[in-house]
Amino acid sequence: MISPTPQPANAPSPNTIRVEYDDTTVRRFMFASVLFGVVGMLVGLLAATQLAWWQANFNLPYLTFSRIRPLHTNAVIFAFVGNMMFAGVYYSTQRLLKTRMASDALSSIHFWGWQLIIVAAAVSLPLGFSTGKEYAELEWPIDIAIALIWVVFAINFFWTLAKRNEQQLYVAIWFYIATIITVAVLHIVNSLALPLSPLKSYSAFSGVQDALVQWWYGHNAVAFFLTTPILGIMYYFLPKAVGRPVYSYRLSVVHFWSLVFMYIWAGPHHLLYTSLPDWAQSLGMLFSLMLWAPSWGGMLNGLLTLRGAWNKVREEPVLKFFAAGVTFYGMATFEGPLLSIKSVSALAHYTDWIVGHAHGGALGWNGLMAAGMFYWLTPRLFGTKLHSKSAADAHFWVATIGIILYLVSMWIAGINQGLMLKALNPDGSLQYPSFVETLLAIRPMYILRAVGGLLYLGGFLLMAWNLIMTARSGKAVNGVADVLRRADAEPSATAFDVVKGRPIWFSVLTIAAMVAFGMASSTVMAVVMIAVLAVIGEGAYLLSRRDKAAGKPSWFTLVEGRPLAFAVLTLLAVLAGGVAELLPTILVKQAVPETGAAQKPYTALELQGRDIYVREGCYTCHSQMVRPLIGDTQRYGEVSRAEEFIYDHPFQWGSKRTGPDLHRAGGRYPNLWHYSHMVDPRAVSPGSNMPSFEYLASMRLDTAIAPRKLAAMQKLGVPYTNADLEHALETQKAQAEVLTADLKTQGIELAWDTDLTAIIAYLQRLGRDTGVPLTAPPPPTAVVPPPAPAPDPAAPVAPAVPADPAAPPAPAQPVGGAP
Repeated sequence: MISPTPQPANAPSPNTIRVEYDDTTVRRFMFASVLFGVVGMLVGLLAATQLAWWQANFNLPYLTFSRIRPLHTNAVIFAFVGNMMFAGVYYSTQRLLKTRMASDALSSIHFWGWQLIIVAAAVSLPLGFSTGKEYAELEWPIDIAIALIWVVFAINFFWTLAKRNEQQLYVAIWFYIATIITVAVLHIVNSLALPLSPLKSYSAFSGVQDALVQWWYGHNAVAFFLTTPILGIMYYFLPKAVGRPVYSYRLSVVHFWSLVFMYIWAGPHHLLYTSLPDWAQSLGMLFSLMLWAPSWGGMLNGLLTLRGAWNKVREEPVLKFFAAGVTFYGMATFEGPLLSIKSVSALAHYTDWIVGHAHGGALGWNGLMAAGMFYWLTPRLFGTKLHSKSAADAHFWVATIGIILYLVSMWIAGINQGLMLKALNPDGSLQYPSFVETLLAIRPMYILRAVGGLLYLGGFLLMAWNLIMTARSGKAVNGVADVLRRADAEPSATAFDVVKGRPIWFSVLTIAAMVAFGMASSTVMAVVMIAVLAVIGEGAYLLSRRDKAAGKPSWFTLVEGRPLAFAVLTLLAVLAGGVAELLPTILVKQAVPETGAAQKPYTALELQGRDIYVREGCYTCHSQMVRPLIGDTQRYGEVSRAEEFIYDHPFQWGSKRTGPDLHRAGGRYPNLWHYSHMVDPRAVSPGSNMPSFEYLASMRLDTAIAPRKLAAMQKLGVPYTNADLEHALETQKAQAEVLTADLKTQGIELAWDTDLTAIIAYLQRLGRDTGVPLTAPPPPTAVVPPPAPAPDPAAPVAPAVPADPAAPPAPAQPVGGAP
């Protein structure tokens, strides 16, 4: 609501207007964040408990670790942090632009639409409706809803920018613009899929391409959903809380542009030592290391804003949370580049060290910043004082202790497991051939992790109580401010002035010189290119000094007052990395060279089993990627090759091993072993923390949909023939009957059309061209054995020892690689 301020006769300015901010939307998002934060952390605590005590699955398919883990991650990222982000954006944007949000209706649609999406996720994920792609598990109807609601948010935000009463855009607004633009690009590209049914689809990409697109999205979802908007919140709320301006405007400029440009390149560091081309892995590692500088620039800018006010940190719980949150941001952004170094990744990847790193950012950076913002906002949104400062202080210390216990336990578990998995005996054999040995060794750390999570949840519940009591002691109020109407005069610079600005053509010259440097065929040419780059840099510095001495506004000051130009330049900075990494791998066949026989398409039954594998979330605990490392090749078999995944929609390489790798599991064990392992994992693998999937034996397979699945894959480029589609039902049944007939000979009755039959068929196919045969093999020729001596009735009978699922296959030989 905006209305002219009543002016006395001697009023100096007739352009003053009174603005009443829309804080109702802020309150809604804030309390939704608190509610879903509790839910997400409860689910996370249940999942952590299940790793230490598998019985906590309660033998219910909807509560298995593999189904609730995606629920936990989506709830924390999109429900807790997402709602917190929107609350901070709506509150700060209105005050920074000195105007109410452009449309109350769009704000309401945004809020209620986002909550409906969260509820849809909370229902669909435990039911098994999943795309099988981390942080992007939601199926295509929900993906479309996310895109539409995000567009509503973007329209409302940019509309508000257009009607602002403040010409220049403060640093927080820069980060909000980058978030809105980049998340839209990431979500749309990664969600491209071919629908099969209302709740089932197949990724448009496959294998290596799908892996690269997924982790381009997955890494940058962390960057532009969990980092850049929270940095914007930091740049607004931290100076407000401490009563001091941000430490360095110039540092914030460098921080912003270097971060949005570099972050988008770093996704491949999640795929080191995989089948991703080496050039993409090296590029991801290089940009990850360079991210150290801008990330720590932002951290230092935040902490140095507190310079001279550290006495307030001792007294004010809000500042304690902000200071600790920014510190955890610095720790996480140091650890991330460290983990992207190949030698470190060889130890840490697929272990709990990665889990600890992720939670250091989520609990330390996002969680503590959220708490500080909520404690600062609630008294102002309800016109009262915080109910209990002592409770807020207690929350801080309990949460901090909980985070430390969590991180330390995961560091110990991850490093310990990584060292055990690569440990060799003097003769070169594996010192710990069974994967379960590593699980038993780190089980105490899983218990400590659950304790840390419980403490953090306890502190969060204390905060929820404190905020509710604060709200009850006051009443909802909207902020009101008298502001000067922005002049309607023409802007001081045109779009052409922005395009021809020196930073633009200096950047073009620099990129051209770098390309020439990369193509230089001699040392002399390389030295010349380095000299050219030095001259360009020195010229930029001297010209900027001249403009400053002449009192001219900087180029960035011009851009800062033109939101459209700012948004376009941000989009270009973001797209540069995405286009450079994705397009060669997706469009150029030579970017993913073949070094062996290509994958053969799955049979109808195997494809059905693969969909069940995705539905049950098996990728959350098992990888399908044998890396060129001695520990992997001796334990699992031959190194995985890129061409072995060309028909995998989606890829299933995984990111965490709570169980052994499965890419070479096909044919390693008989059907009976797989049946026993799914029904009672500890019967064949003592010490395993895998839940029982016995319920799959009673779930009937949708056999009639098999031809439609093959037809969908055919549209995606899998070379199924029309005959394959016509005979899909027959081949599906024939292969299933061969499998169940084999089980029957060993005393196991299993219907051919069960989910368990299909997933066993899929597991038997992994890593080889053929799995369970379509026809039963002929009976062996009868051979009359020679008479055996009568057994000694007094001799003890050795019990049968089931095979260990994590033991290395006998025929597998190491294929080289790093020790």
